[in-house]
Amino acid sequence: MRRYENRVVLITGAGQGLGRAMARRFAAESALLALCDVNEAAVKETSAECDGSDVRPSVVNVADAQQVDRWIADTLAAFGRVDVLVNNAGVIRDNRLERMTDDEWDAVIDVSLRGMFHCTRAVFAEMKRQGYGRILSFSSMSWRGNFGQANYAAAKAGVVGLARTIALEGAPHGVTSNAIAPGLIDTPMLASMNAAARAKLAGRVPMGRIGDPADIAEAAAYLCSESAAYVTGVVLDVDGGISIGSTLR
Repeated sequence: MRRYENRVVLITGAGQGLGRAMARRFAAESALLALCDVNEAAVKETSAECDGSDVRPSVVNVADAQQVDRWIADTLAAFGRVDVLVNNAGVIRDNRLERMTDDEWDAVIDVSLRGMFHCTRAVFAEMKRQGYGRILSFSSMSWRGNFGQANYAAAKAGVVGLARTIALEGAPHGVTSNAIAPGLIDTPMLASMNAAARAKLAGRVPMGRIGDPADIAEAAAYLCSESAAYVTGVVLDVDGGISIGSTLR
């Protein structure tokens, strides 16, 4: 399949995990890629894995509006258009509410939610002008609330509200906006847990396994394609069924 031939796809947080998996997946369908991350070595490594595609890696802190605006301007200068934006960048700073510091709160909100706002604002006018756009943003199963993650849950709930609002504003102009809420996925973040804890969590997933980044990349490849032209404002759970009624508590 070559659904993304001549389509320009921008991915934030592309240095590892889900961002890297999605970059490789879009590259497999001939996308032109603009990738960013705060880790220069990591985003260049991702770029090297995107065989057969024209790839531009950049170092960008999405919490900084000026850096984002420069990145988008550079991407437009290089490729002439922006077709897909994947708001994937995020961090965690878990703590109980009464122990959470202002810095821990701000770090998560700034990257996950403010960063989504900065990037979407920067591409939105161009997508409306060209009459086509796909915006995919990353929430989490934690958006419904999760113990010790007041900052993360708030940010990811905000992603849902913002994504749905963008869907309303973009719909008359051929611009869709959707979100993915991943469950337990085998990323470096999850890999930091010990084996016993990982096994315990996997046992609570109805499908009986932790997800692979490729599971997320496949969902992203659909939602950002022309095939999903009539899908907007959706929050897609990609979690092996854990959101149906099971709990991590």
